[in-house]
Amino acid sequence: MTEATNMKTPGQMDKFPLLIDGCWEAGEGTPFSLLNKYTLQPVADIATPSDAQLARAIEAAAGAFITGAPTPYERGTILQTASRLVAEQRAEFVRIMQMEAGFTASDANGEIGRCIETLRLSAEEARRLAGDVIPMEGAPNQSGRLAFTLRVPLGVVAAITPFNAPLNTVAHKIAPAFAAGNSVILKPSSNTPLTALKLCEVLVEAGMPTGFLSLVQGGARVAEALLADQRIRFFAFTGSTEVGRSIQQAAGLRRTQMELGSIAFTLLCEDADLEKALPKIGSAGYRKAGQVCTSVQILLVQRTIFSEVQDRLAKIVASLAYGDPANPDTVVGPLISEKEAIRIENWIEEAIAGGARKLAGGTREGAVITPTLLTGIDPAMKVGGCEIFGPVVCLEPFDTLEEAIDRVNSTPFGLASGIFTQRIDNAFKSALKLEVGGVHINETSSSRVDMMPYGGSKDSGFGREGPRYAVHEMTEERVITITLG
Repeated sequence: MTEATNMKTPGQMDKFPLLIDGCWEAGEGTPFSLLNKYTLQPVADIATPSDAQLARAIEAAAGAFITGAPTPYERGTILQTASRLVAEQRAEFVRIMQMEAGFTASDANGEIGRCIETLRLSAEEARRLAGDVIPMEGAPNQSGRLAFTLRVPLGVVAAITPFNAPLNTVAHKIAPAFAAGNSVILKPSSNTPLTALKLCEVLVEAGMPTGFLSLVQGGARVAEALLADQRIRFFAFTGSTEVGRSIQQAAGLRRTQMELGSIAFTLLCEDADLEKALPKIGSAGYRKAGQVCTSVQILLVQRTIFSEVQDRLAKIVASLAYGDPANPDTVVGPLISEKEAIRIENWIEEAIAGGARKLAGGTREGAVITPTLLTGIDPAMKVGGCEIFGPVVCLEPFDTLEEAIDRVNSTPFGLASGIFTQRIDNAFKSALKLEVGGVHINETSSSRVDMMPYGGSKDSGFGREGPRYAVHEMTEERVITITLG
């Protein structure tokens, strides 16, 4: 067991994968194999915690919260320092994410830049968390009374994070929770354990106090143990709708934030500026190999420009370099597993058998799916009615904006949509009628800035990320009244 203040070398990361009560520990539970996502070769065995280690992690987090968090100023300083350290250690973060997440250099650097910003924003929120003044004397018979509210932390927060944003989504859970004064237990994806571990190392180096951050690796067993302990007051989860529904049921009356599955649409109206729109669509559909909840899965194109868009976008997609994420020219790297790549390959083949047509890509090489563009799909196909979560964009024509809006709203999901149009009435009609958490005008569905509220509706979940909004999710309002004289 090594003290948390002693940073491990990269070769030690898989040997001490747990952070419990201020100490780095080897896991005493059953290990799992971590693969290089491009070569599909094992690179490490990551041990999980024993039941006793899990119990100690929860006890440490609960005890730290009772003892009391650092002041808001001190919490802000810790997060600001962590932001700087992530920037200084960029090269190591890139190396880890290329290996365990299959990210290209561009995807990894984008993730790092956003994490730096998320930590910085959270530092600001820590220092300005405040309540409101209530005008009590505006009510009858309340003369001489003052009132105000405080935002107070909830206690222990459990953060359960996904593989597709192994750094920034982890930061979006940990940093606002700590900014608000909560202690945090992190369970990252088993596909990307080392990126989360590296961020935890940075936070400890920045001054994270003992007990306020714990890291436990593993799968469903670990999550179930966290859910079973009533001392955990809040669950922040990003992942599938199916798993999110199970977590919500187990959480009971405890509060949660759920960012779940999606089928992300972008609308391309006949008056759209294609010179600006098509490159954005090409990027949003295929970055991180399409493994983003808001990746453009279905591009709805007004029929009058459908043929032109089809031809121009096919050329863009066919030009995207794919393969080894370590190659600096690669745009689309591997999926998170060969199993997922095989699933997507089967979905593409089913769509082709059902009458769809490939305009680009559509083949598999190991865990890599070549960037794919399909047309002639319908909602009954898996590619048209289920979340693909891969580098596949499907084109569908529409005649009227109302028809396009109805197509988006017909799915059970509602995370985000984009629309390209120069008509203000179309823009505002979409903003009002689309049943999603975010509508991005003249941007794609995948347009996100880390300071804004981010979350969905319907089966895409509830609650909001974004440091300011997440801090409010992870605190509760307490009213204070004072009678004078």
